Amino acid sequence: MTTGYYESEKFSSIDYKKNIFEQAEYDNCTFESCDFSNCKLNNSIFADCTFIDCNFSLAELLGTSFQQVLFQNCKLLGLQFNQCNSFGLSFTFQNCNIDHASFYQLKIKNTNFTNCQLREVDFSESDLTNSSFNSSDLNQAIFDQTNLEQVDFRNALNVVISPNRNKLKKAKFSLSSLPGLLTEYGIKIEA
Repeated sequence: MTTGYYESEKFSSIDYKKNIFEQAEYDNCTFESCDFSNCKLNNSIFADCTFIDCNFSLAELLGTSFQQVLFQNCKLLGLQFNQCNSFGLSFTFQNCNIDHASFYQLKIKNTNFTNCQLREVDFSESDLTNSSFNSSDLNQAIFDQTNLEQVDFRNALNVVISPNRNKLKKAKFSLSSLPGLLTEYGIKIEA
């Protein structure tokens, strides 16, 4: 249960391992160079917030709300986004390391991942309709029963997706990502 309310405030260089994080509602706030690693963000609400150069590695997100949130140059290792409050869930990621995170069963249409590292991220059964992975590394990312309709993979790296196990209608791929769509068939493509 959130207690406090903060609007249009800036939080800079706070180490929440040393300072207790207040589970509250944050509206239009900016967090810069803050360390949330291993922090309990449970049931907090972040609406129209921006996180710049923050570390969220292994933070707890049970019931956390992210509504129209921008993560820029953030470290988000091992986050279980699937535990977030799904109501109004929407975010944008720019230049972030999101390795080993889970978006399992989330409806996150129109999500932009730009220049992000998404190694071994679980997107199983999620809905990513109309999202993009511009210049993002998807090495060993898991797409299983995932809705990838109209998703832009043209500049993504290390894309391996089963056309039989995912919805790909109108998804966009470059010629260089073609082998990643044929991996399960054992087909080799040579130049």
